[in-house]
Amino acid sequence: MDHSENIEEAIKVLQQLGLKEYEARCFVGLTRLRTGTAKQLSEMTEVPRTRVYDAIRVLESQGLVEIQHTSPQQFRAVSLNEATKTLRDQYENRVERLEDALSTVDVVEEDDDSHAQQVWSMLGRTAIENRTNDLIEDASEEVVLVIGDESLLTDGLVATLNDVDDGIELLIGALTPSLEEEIQTAVPDATTFTSGLEWLRGSDSAEDETAIGRLLLTDRSAFLVSSIMPDSKEEQAIFGEGFGNGLIVIARRLMAQGLVAARDPSQ
Repeated sequence: MDHSENIEEAIKVLQQLGLKEYEARCFVGLTRLRTGTAKQLSEMTEVPRTRVYDAIRVLESQGLVEIQHTSPQQFRAVSLNEATKTLRDQYENRVERLEDALSTVDVVEEDDDSHAQQVWSMLGRTAIENRTNDLIEDASEEVVLVIGDESLLTDGLVATLNDVDDGIELLIGALTPSLEEEIQTAVPDATTFTSGLEWLRGSDSAEDETAIGRLLLTDRSAFLVSSIMPDSKEEQAIFGEGFGNGLIVIARRLMAQGLVAARDPSQ
């Protein structure tokens, strides 16, 4: 990103963290000044001068800006380290309040068919990784995971895989030998293999084709399959659980292609 793009990205993120646009623009503007007046800040940020004062009052109340009561008043942003800590604490506090509030909400009685086999779609790498981690953590017998893109082997996923209990079979496949070696190093207790699903990688296909991201099967009853969009690199997935039929058996055998039969607990 160039300088202007970095500024706009910072403003966008601050808005996502709860600041209004003028507040975000004023804070970013102050990070570029040692100290500044309302006039200087208005000229730099294109925030109307009368609105600068409103924005500064909000930023001061949140511990992000300090005011020197001279004539004219001088403003300065707190240090970047202090600001990020303050924003992080505020964000975490809001998440905790949300969790406390939602945990007390009454659950409506489920219909009789609520446990029927169903498939749902998901969008977004963070949400999909969280669901992946939850499924692995909930497993009690077996985890079969095939990773198709090295970017999905995150620190969070590695930590979850390394926390799997010793009594649970942990099988991890990769679509390339180099990725398998990386997995072996990161998760030494897992049984790793180069998957026989080379056709999923599409190495001979056009770059604009969708690629398989991850395939996960836990306890032969829950599954998750994701793909990575070629342009945006956004991950999307389908997820289902409660399956105990032939489709799961087929999925298990497909995912384990490349695993030495003698080391396959299903043999």
